[in-house]
Amino acid sequence: MLEIRPNCEHCNKDLPNTSSEAMICSFECTYCKTCAVEIFENVCPSCSGNFVERPIRPLKLIEKYPASTKRVFKPKNLEKAKLNSDYYKETQPSKR
Repeated sequence: MLEIRPNCEHCNKDLPNTSSEAMICSFECTYCKTCAVEIFENVCPSCSGNFVERPIRPLKLIEKYPASTKRVFKPKNLEKAKLNSDYYKETQPSKR
């Protein structure tokens, strides 16, 4: 089950369960759309995977299966992230 992390790992923007701005990779690294698309160019700086929109957990289930409250804030080295993005952004995610 997804943790539904509450913030962007890079800029620390709040991303509550109902946010349509949350993007995740296959390891559930969580970023806002601005960081995921504009800064990291759809290449996760941690695993080099792609990003997809994080689903919103239905309100009828959020009480039984609450979203995480643990914030993960690990701003990335933008020079290293740029090298990673430049290397992988032209490669389809299935071939990375």
